[in-house]
Amino acid sequence: MNPIQWFVDFYNRYIPGFTDDILWGQHTFIILLAVGFLFTVWSKFIQYRALTHGVSVIRGKYDDKRDPGAINHFQALSAALSATVGLGNIGGVAVAVAVGGPGAVFWMWVVGFLGMAIKSVEVTLAMIYRDTSDPDNPHGGAMWVIKRGFGDKVGGIAKPFAWLVGAIFCVTLLISTMTGGNMFQVWNVARITNEYFAVDPRVTGIVLAVLTAMVIIGGIKRIGAVAGRLVPLMCGLYIVGGIVVLVVKAANVPDLLLFIIQDAFNPQEAAGAFMGATAWFGLTTGLRRALFSNEAGQGSSPIAHSAAKTDEPVREGVVAGLEPFIDTCLVCTLTALVILSTNTWNREKVGDFNGQIAIVQTMNDAGETVARVEASTAFESLPKLAPPAGWYRGNRFFLLAEAPEANSNTGSTRVRIGGRLVEIDEDADGNGVKDLVIVWDAPQVGSVLIDKGVYQDLVGAPLTGHAFDRAIPGLGKYLVTAVCWLFAFSTMISWSYYGEQGVVFLFGKAIAPFTVLIYKLVFCALAIVASWPGFLETDAQLGLLADLGTGVMLLANVPIIVLMGYQSMRAFNDYFGRMARGEMEPPHKAPPIAKVIEGEDVE
Repeated sequence: MNPIQWFVDFYNRYIPGFTDDILWGQHTFIILLAVGFLFTVWSKFIQYRALTHGVSVIRGKYDDKRDPGAINHFQALSAALSATVGLGNIGGVAVAVAVGGPGAVFWMWVVGFLGMAIKSVEVTLAMIYRDTSDPDNPHGGAMWVIKRGFGDKVGGIAKPFAWLVGAIFCVTLLISTMTGGNMFQVWNVARITNEYFAVDPRVTGIVLAVLTAMVIIGGIKRIGAVAGRLVPLMCGLYIVGGIVVLVVKAANVPDLLLFIIQDAFNPQEAAGAFMGATAWFGLTTGLRRALFSNEAGQGSSPIAHSAAKTDEPVREGVVAGLEPFIDTCLVCTLTALVILSTNTWNREKVGDFNGQIAIVQTMNDAGETVARVEASTAFESLPKLAPPAGWYRGNRFFLLAEAPEANSNTGSTRVRIGGRLVEIDEDADGNGVKDLVIVWDAPQVGSVLIDKGVYQDLVGAPLTGHAFDRAIPGLGKYLVTAVCWLFAFSTMISWSYYGEQGVVFLFGKAIAPFTVLIYKLVFCALAIVASWPGFLETDAQLGLLADLGTGVMLLANVPIIVLMGYQSMRAFNDYFGRMARGEMEPPHKAPPIAKVIEGEDVE
C-alpha cells in the first residue's frame, strides 16, 4: 500500500468517532456559547468598539513606524482575514445549508456576533504577552500567553507546566493547519475545478502546493504584503458577484433573512436534494461551520495579529473583532442568500436514470446480509447535463431511497444512494462518450429506491458554484472557481505561517531554520494528498475534516483564554478609560488608502 493510500485509510477509519464523540459532543456547544456570552457581557459589548474604533485603527490613524512589529494594522487584519475568509465561506456555508438547512445560518450569525468578543479577548491577550525581542519578527499566540503570562511570572514548577500546555496547543495548531487550513482548501478547489473543467484533482493539488511554497518562503512580511492586496480583491469580486445574483433573481433579502430565522426553530422537511434536518442538527451544524470559518476561540488569528506594529494591545484586539463580522455576518451570509434565492439547497433532479437499477440484498463471505446497487452502466442511463456543466471522471451523483429507520440528524427516512464516475470511455472516432464505470455507495440494508431521479452530488464549493450558475449560466464556472482559487491560496499562506510559529515554539529558535523548512515541505506535500482521488467523497467527510482541526484547537485554547481573560478586561478598561479622558487622540490623519495597503510607514 502506498503512503498516501495508507493515510487515507487511517483517516477514514479512526478519525470520525474521535471527532464526533469527543471533540464535538453536546458539551462543546454549551461551553462555546457560554464563553462567547461571558466575554460579550464582561467586555461591555466590545463588538461596538470593534465596529467603530476598530475601523479608525485599520485606516492608519494610529500607525506609528516606531512601534514594535512587522506589518501595519490593516495588513495584520488582512493576513488574519486571508486565513478566515477562505473556502469555509464558500464550501463550508454550502455544507451547512445542504445538511443543516437554512436555519444553520442563523446559528452562524450567533457565533459571528459572540465570536467578535472572543476574538478581541484572545488577540488582546496575545498582544500583551507576545515576544518582541526581535521587533521585526515578533512571535505571539496562546502558547506565548501561557508561557510568559503564567510560567515566567509564577516560576518554579509552573514554567515546565506552562511550556507543556503551550506545546499541546502548538500540536493542535499543527493539526488544524494541515487539515482545515490546508487540505480542506485544496479539496474544495480540486473538486470545483474538476466539476467545471475536468482537470485532474492531483494537478490542482500540485499547482496550489507550488504557489504556496513560493510565498511562504518569504515569511510574514511577504505573506502580509500578498494578503493586503489579495483580500480586498477576492472579497470584492465575490461580494459583487453575489449581489448581481440577488438582483438577477429579484431576491427579497428581508424575506430570506426571516426564512433563515424561522427555519432555525421550525425546520423544513426533506424536499428535492435536501434530506431534512432537526432543529438541534441545524444548530450544531451552523456552530461548527461558523467556528471553522471565523476561527473564534481557536487561537489561530492572534498569531497573525501579533505581528502588528503597535504598543497598545487593545488597539489590535478591537481590530481583530472585525474578523468574525466580515467573515460570518457579511461573506458567509452572502453565500447563504445566493444558495437559498436560487433554490440550490433543495434543487430538483437533473433527469431520470434510464437504465435498469435496483437495490438488492445478498450475503457476503462472512454470512452477513448486505445490500448493493445493481444497475446498467451505459452512458445513456444518465441524463445529459445542460451547459456549462457536464459529466466528468470523478463526478458524483445520487438517487433517493427510503431507509427502514429515520435518521436522528435529519428526522427523515430519506437517504442518498450515491455513485461516482471512475472511468469514461470515448468512442473510437472521438465523437463522444459511449460507456462509463460507476462505483456505487453501499446502501443500508432494507433501503428501497424512491424513483430513478438523478441529482448532482454537489458538495462544498461546487454547490455554491452551481447556485451562481442557476442565476447566470457560467458565473459559477468562472467567477466562483476563480474566487475559490484565491480564497484557498490566501488561506493556505496564512495558515502556513500559523503552523510555522507553532514549530518555532516547539523546537526553539536555534534550529528554527531547519525545522521550519521540514514543516513547509510537509505542508505542501499534504496539499497534494488532499487532492488524491478517494480521500474525501461526501459532504459529511468534508465537514469532518474541518471539524477535526477546529475541535482540537478549541479544546486547547478555550481554557487558556477563560483563565486569563481577566487580563484582557483590565486592559480594555484602562485603554477605553484613557480614550474617554481624551488621552488617545489619533496622532495624525488617516493616510491615503494606497499607503495603508502597501504598508508604508506613516510619519
